[in-house]
Amino acid sequence: MRILLVEDDPMIGAAVSVALKDAAYAVDWVTDGGAASSALEHGEHQAVLLDLGLPGRDGLDVLRRLRQAGNSIPVIVITARDGVEDRIKGLDFGADDYLVKPFDINELLARLRAIIRRQGGQAAPTLTNGKICLDPATREARCGDIAELLSAREFALLHALLLRPGAILTRAELEERIYGWNEEVESNAVDFLIHGVRKKLGANAIKNVRGAGWMVEKPT
Repeated sequence: MRILLVEDDPMIGAAVSVALKDAAYAVDWVTDGGAASSALEHGEHQAVLLDLGLPGRDGLDVLRRLRQAGNSIPVIVITARDGVEDRIKGLDFGADDYLVKPFDINELLARLRAIIRRQGGQAAPTLTNGKICLDPATREARCGDIAELLSAREFALLHALLLRPGAILTRAELEERIYGWNEEVESNAVDFLIHGVRKKLGANAIKNVRGAGWMVEKPT
């Protein structure tokens, strides 16, 4: 799962980036509104954490333009603006959630998991296709009687597949969801991660569609 972090405070940005990576997210961090709008044009991200008091272009303007363009990517506003009118404006401009600084990082992660679930049409706290069950809060995967803790990138790969059971994701699509801009991707990285998940959950956990990509089965 790839997150765009838009935060101009270097201490807050660094702390949130580390926490997101520890929670198995790929993170791209920009520090001004113009860079945020440019990044969002490419459609590489699955959610946005957006500060409002940004240099160049205010966060509300970034949000307004995003929604006017028809982009429905989940957005959590993270800001020091704590007035009721500010919250109302942020939500009316199209934010999915609004979190006031200083915030607890675990609360931010829980809110992020919740909006990603909703975006994927999931209400339950776990993802499942009826055979595999994945808990985003703990990175534990279950398949039948097997329960295993996944590495951060194994989790990111399986999470991407379980958000769209039955859909074939290409190597490029999986790499896009697992790695950020500044992370080097080795040529066999996806194969290595799939091998790791299969070793833990069974050979049929992830299916290969020759010449196309990989998928998990649809619920039956």
